[in-house]
Amino acid sequence: MWRNIFLSLLVLSVSCAKTSDRYREGSNAGQKSALTVEEEKKLTKEALPQMKKDYPSTTNKELQAYITRLGQKLVQANKLNHNPYTYNFTVVESNQINAFALPAGETFITIPIIAMADSEAEIAGVIGHEIGHVVARHTAERMAQQKAEQKKMIGFGAIGAALGAGAGYFASTKLCKEGDTACKLKYTGYGTAGGAAVGVMAQKYGFMKNSQEDELESDRIGFRYAVVAGYNKDKVGDFYSKLYALEQESKKGQNAAMSFISDAMSSHPPSKSRVSQAQEMKGSVQSQGGMDSGPEFQRMKKIAQDIYAKLKK
Repeated sequence: MWRNIFLSLLVLSVSCAKTSDRYREGSNAGQKSALTVEEEKKLTKEALPQMKKDYPSTTNKELQAYITRLGQKLVQANKLNHNPYTYNFTVVESNQINAFALPAGETFITIPIIAMADSEAEIAGVIGHEIGHVVARHTAERMAQQKAEQKKMIGFGAIGAALGAGAGYFASTKLCKEGDTACKLKYTGYGTAGGAAVGVMAQKYGFMKNSQEDELESDRIGFRYAVVAGYNKDKVGDFYSKLYALEQESKKGQNAAMSFISDAMSSHPPSKSRVSQAQEMKGSVQSQGGMDSGPEFQRMKKIAQDIYAKLKK
């Protein structure tokens, strides 16, 4: 358990060194990185093989086809295809609650999001959010920055190792008996090794960490894309309420210092901010009715829940 806690804290500390001070509304004006669409495609082509290796796609063809149709529905309704990107949607078999996108339209959503959603509109909101990252070129900008900073890989590993050693020693003071040197060395070693690995991993996929401004911007873009595609505006942003509930649950039993560290280190906006913004969006969009779920949703949700149960074992 403590080894997992080391990794969680280190991911937060190493990956959140940079945030953006931009606050745009789907505009690409003012971006520091002047990548062309062809350069974005090249970056994606370079990253995609390793990404698919680290985040394996589902073997369930029905579930994959369902998410492909849902994603393409958003693309077609908002006239995004070949404008200028071609979009692909992949279901990832991971027990992490996550969704992410590479530049040029490669979009990924993990099994738990489908399993947890109470409506297809919620999933549409999540996928729309990731499309928003692509359209606003958030990930492309970060990948370009990361490529220019690849020489820092060793440095990130060293920093991670140092942070891990500290976390490991702290844990040893809580878990080891007084005078048990072997026990203390063991936990310090766990922290050092885990910290070095996380430092490198954070650099490897650092482009997946967007600033708070970028995340909120993508929420707004994704909300509008989902509503234009015919989904109920009162349901599209509901997944953020689930994230907020999970966030609150995870803090139960933590002391005040640990809660503060988690909040301060998070590169994503607090889920409460996302819930508040979703509520505001409902009032700002002129749309009545809309679809909650299509006829396939409940069956796809059950398939995802069954896969998720196996992944958690």
